[in-house]
Amino acid sequence: MVISWLRVPEEGELSEEVRALFARFREKTGFVPNVARAFALSPRFLLWFQYYDTLMRGEGLLSREEREAMAVAISGENRCEYCVASHKRYLKDLTNDPILPEVLAANPRRAELPPRMRALVDFALKVTHRHYEMTEEDLRPLREAGLSDEAILEAAEVAAMFNFTNRLLNSLGFKPNPEYYGGLSELLR
Repeated sequence: MVISWLRVPEEGELSEEVRALFARFREKTGFVPNVARAFALSPRFLLWFQYYDTLMRGEGLLSREEREAMAVAISGENRCEYCVASHKRYLKDLTNDPILPEVLAANPRRAELPPRMRALVDFALKVTHRHYEMTEEDLRPLREAGLSDEAILEAAEVAAMFNFTNRLLNSLGFKPNPEYYGGLSELLR
């Protein structure tokens, strides 16, 4: 199966650090995500992964569900096949809700969300489509939902990360692993 329009390096070509990361993926989930396999072509892969992993799975001011909801909404808007598949799966596993990720990917404006998550998703959509029009007023719904400035910065980081990653994956033809279409609860631990 072709996973990228670029050459995907063989594991023997990779640094010991990248091979160790791949071993951790296999131990935890049984497979190596295609995004990691294709990104490993770049010497900057580990920098991207460390930031992504810290932002999405590390301790933060936003819940894992909020971060994943933003990821699904942004990726759906950007039509990123890889991120839609993988982050819908993560959100389904986190929430045990098979419908929410589908609606967020198809039309996030119609998703029934708690007020805080609604403010975050709306903010993420504006960052995605009209970032150049944003003013301080765009932060008001986030503040009204109880988010601190530190949490707002985290939300902006999530939005920026997915807009960057979606564009990178789309421009190079990254394909999702078939495993994302099944159950992956182990990935979220």
